[in-house]
Parts: sequence; structure tokens; C-alpha cells
Amino acid sequence: MPVKGVSRVGGLGTAAVLSGAVATAAVLTSCGTSNSSAPEQPSRAAPSESPSRAAPSKSPKPSKRPTPSASPSRPAPGTVQLPPLHADFDYQIGGAYPPPAGVRIVSRDRTAAPAPGLYNICYVNAFQAQPDERASWPADLLLRDADGEVVVDEDWGEALLDIRTAAKRARVAARVNRWIDGCAAKGFDAVEPDNYDSYTRSDDLLTANDATAFITLLSRHAHARRLAIAQKNTVELAGLRKRTGLDFAIAEECAEYDECGQYARAFHDRVIVIEYSDSGLRKARSGFAGRLSIVRRDVDVSTPGSANYVRKVR
Repeated sequence: MPVKGVSRVGGLGTAAVLSGAVATAAVLTSCGTSNSSAPEQPSRAAPSESPSRAAPSKSPKPSKRPTPSASPSRPAPGTVQLPPLHADFDYQIGGAYPPPAGVRIVSRDRTAAPAPGLYNICYVNAFQAQPDERASWPADLLLRDADGEVVVDEDWGEALLDIRTAAKRARVAARVNRWIDGCAAKGFDAVEPDNYDSYTRSDDLLTANDATAFITLLSRHAHARRLAIAQKNTVELAGLRKRTGLDFAIAEECAEYDECGQYARAFHDRVIVIEYSDSGLRKARSGFAGRLSIVRRDVDVSTPGSANYVRKVR
């Protein structure tokens, strides 16, 4: 989610819980072909056909461009194809458009079609309910405080999903996994589940353990569909990537927050960096040019021709 780094709580409230686990797990990281395991069988699947991005008042808004899929050839059964290292990337979750020359990796909303011939990542909002989808979620799957009020990510107006129990995680995963199935059917190569860090905005109602347990369900299902899966932000959990089954990282403003090195170590340089300022781009390139995939985008992740459109790689 664009500019989540501006307001995110970078690791606050998690250090005490995770310090031992992260230190142990960080040395177990690997970067290569992932083997799938049988997916969880959630108890219900609530259908949804609305886009995974929010209404026009919240940018970015997805585009439903009917571009035919021609992604790289699908991997053999039981394996996933990882994104190429240090490849030119374009972040198109605000609307699909023909990728600039040289781009080899693109991320688009789940409602869009993959870009022909490229490595395609499918964006899904996995941990929060967008304003236009909130009413379609069962009321008991929206996280509520002690007064019964829904806990909302104020930056985006999105209700947090209640993943505090195994039963609720399974029900939420049923819906998200349906979206992942759609990504696979369209020919995407990977999935990008957003808001892994939502527990840091939950008023301590959710924990890091809740988040990792839920992302593990999504990882198993993605791998069963032969899709790689990205860790989105949440640097404090990067050391757990082997346990959670995450294959690569998509990090917003990691240079701005001095986090790129942690992602690079955990994911063996298989990291996609999005910066939203020229200073962030310069900082990312000064430390990681030649190692990571780095792009500068505008905070709305808008399309060419838009007044605020920015895309730079140097």
C-alpha cells in the first residue's frame, strides 16, 4: 500500500516479542525454488468481485484493462518461479499501462491482467477490508475493540480483519485464497498480500504471531497454486520468512527508513524497493544499486498522463 511507511510503526511494540525468534530464524533464510504443501481448507469462502483497491477517493484505483496474459512459462508442478534478481520493476497497482522499456517485473492489482512476457505480481489487500468491500465481510470478521467498535486504519479508512483465532484466520483466508486463485488463473507469477503489518495498527488487539500464522496460510495456498509470495513491508518479521514460507520482499521506502539491508539479508537480495521521493531513490541506489530492484514512484501510483505521475529508476 503506497506510503504506508510514512505512518507505519516500524517495529514498535514487537521487539520484545520477536527478538529471540527473529534472531534464531534470520539465519535460516533461503532464496530459491519453493516447494508447495497442501493448502489449508478454510471453512467458508465469501465471494467478492469488487477490486482489491479502494474507491476513487482513495488512490490508487485499479484499472481493468483486458490485456492478454503472456507471462513467463509456468514452472513445473510443486515449484514456484521467483522474480529475477536486480531486474527493472514497475509498480502499477494504481492502474495498468504498457510497461516502460526494460521493465522485467510488474505488480498489478488482482483485477487487472498480467503484462505480456514479464514476471507478474498480483496485488491483494489481505489483512484489511477496503471501504467499498467492508459491508461484504461478515461482521464478526472485522476486528472490534472492547466497545464493539471496528478498528480502522485511519490512513486508508480500512477496517482491520480479525485474525486472532485459528477459526477466524481460516475464514478470512478462504476469501483471500479465492482472490489468489484468480491471480493464478489469470497467469500471474506471484502474489503480494498487503498490510502484513496491520497488527501494529490494531491497538494491541492483534499480535505478530497472529500475522505470521495468517500469512503462512496464504503462503501454503499460493505455493499450491504455483505462485511465489512476497513479504510486503514489515521488516521486523523478515527473519521469519522461512517459517512463514515467504519467497521475496516488496519494501516501500526501505531506504528512507534504513531497512533495505535487513530485507536484503533475509531474502538474499531478492527484494523490490519502491521509494516515493527523489531523496529516497538516491539513498536506495547509493547503497543497493546493482543488487536490488529499485524504482521511484509517485505516492498515488498513478498512470502515465496523470498530473502526479512519476516513475524514475535513477
